[in-house]
Amino acid sequence: MGELDSKKVAGKMVLCLRGNNARVEKGAAVKLAGGVGMILANTEESGEELIADSHLVPATMVGQKFGDKIRYYVQTDPSPTATIVFRGTVIGKSRSAPRVAAFSSRGPNYRAPEILKPDVIAPGVNILAAWTGAASPTDLDIDSRRVEFNIISGTSMSCPHVSGLAALLRQAHPEWSPAAIKSALMTTAYNLDNSGETIKDLATGVESTPFVRGAGHVDPNAALDPGLVYDAGSDDYVAFLCTLGYSPSLISIFTQDASVADCSTKFARPGDLNYPAFAAVFSSYQDSVTYRRVVRNVGSNSSAVYQPTIASPYGVDVTVTPSKLAFDGKQQSLGYEITIAVSGNPVIVDSSYSFGSITWSDGAHDVTSPIAVTWPSNGGAAAM
Repeated sequence: MGELDSKKVAGKMVLCLRGNNARVEKGAAVKLAGGVGMILANTEESGEELIADSHLVPATMVGQKFGDKIRYYVQTDPSPTATIVFRGTVIGKSRSAPRVAAFSSRGPNYRAPEILKPDVIAPGVNILAAWTGAASPTDLDIDSRRVEFNIISGTSMSCPHVSGLAALLRQAHPEWSPAAIKSALMTTAYNLDNSGETIKDLATGVESTPFVRGAGHVDPNAALDPGLVYDAGSDDYVAFLCTLGYSPSLISIFTQDASVADCSTKFARPGDLNYPAFAAVFSSYQDSVTYRRVVRNVGSNSSAVYQPTIASPYGVDVTVTPSKLAFDGKQQSLGYEITIAVSGNPVIVDSSYSFGSITWSDGAHDVTSPIAVTWPSNGGAAAM
């Protein structure tokens, strides 16, 4: 935690910019220097995202737009003043929800671009929950306060939400593997907010993409009955790591068993992992890729027939073979191939990425997987 000059700060309200260190550390630095309050202003990186914190001084947080105005006021007025007035809880018209936090992990997956990341999003902003008496609400040594409840934000909040959902799914379906549980969470996630529009980025207010929201926001009830699951075992993950170039000795660190770290069999490409999402990385404007997937029917209808609905990413054609999946046994697994190919003559692309989806439906279940396409360079046009 940095220090402020008490000669400049004592008795004053301090304008701090978000970033570089913890938000509560900024308030602590103001307090230690004798400041009486803090305005925490977002920069472009965090935009209009507002987060509740248990600061050590009276404080308020403002988005980038108001933060820029306050900075201009401080820099141009010879005697700037500020006042913080607590007006209680004001309930107004809510903005669309959910939204993706600025701190949420983003794609693409730079280590394995053919595996779309993130997987899902979950609640992680201003989470009110029980709090240990062994630590202060800020978790700072100088904070002597103790509380029974606290409001925390971060991926450390969304992670336990998803972990709890995974535990509930395992209890409901003890025969499911970790990969099947992940598949259920991903393919049943929703992508529309409470206004019926695509979930937005909290920082910018623009619509999110699968590189921001992944397969969507987790839906616990839907995940209990996903219809189909994409499964994978330890052999599949070993083959995946081998395809990425990991040596058997490194893989054995994960497996704890050198005998199963065998790279004699590996995938042709990382994207061949039986994953409930698709990512195509094109090296030219005449490119195409075909992935094979296997799904298992875990629904109550052992004779379910699933048909695909495809929303092709801009600039590509997406085709699926076969055109339907007809099951005749409850636990039967069926495979399909999906081809993602550059379309058009010429192809006109004005961005680095384009996105779509494929949904398998039997009338009772919608099993949805996002599709992401990464274009060569930064987009452009090319004749076929």
